[in-house]
Amino acid sequence: MSFLSTLNISGSGMTAQRLRLDVVSDNIANLETTRTEDGGPYRRKMVILQAQEPSFREILEGVRTGQTKNPTGDGVKAIAIVEDQTELKPVYDPTHPDADEDGYVMMPNIDLVKETADAMAASHAYQANITAFNTTKQMAQSALEVGR
Repeated sequence: MSFLSTLNISGSGMTAQRLRLDVVSDNIANLETTRTEDGGPYRRKMVILQAQEPSFREILEGVRTGQTKNPTGDGVKAIAIVEDQTELKPVYDPTHPDADEDGYVMMPNIDLVKETADAMAASHAYQANITAFNTTKQMAQSALEVGR
């Protein structure tokens, strides 16, 4: 594994965690949204991440051509942003314009505590990727100084 692939792996992690944080921010911003363009209240969104691993065929092709593919993987990528299908929260507020005939308003299925925890996890993962990126960069600089 070359240091450039290590930098790419850390970069893909930072990109994925930034997307997670963007989605969490969107969820928090829509905490009280009872009407969307699609109709109904806003639904919590989640990011699905997947490891970018070379296929068996790609590894064999690399062995055949002498250009070995990184067998440990190439980082992470976001493959989808999906809506959380858990039940919406009914809140009694007969004065709300979106209230039904019984006076209940369907509120988004967003839990502020869960979103805060997700934001903290994404932030810590982003920081870990920055640390790995900077460590790899320092190793490369040290290696260049040894050659002087």
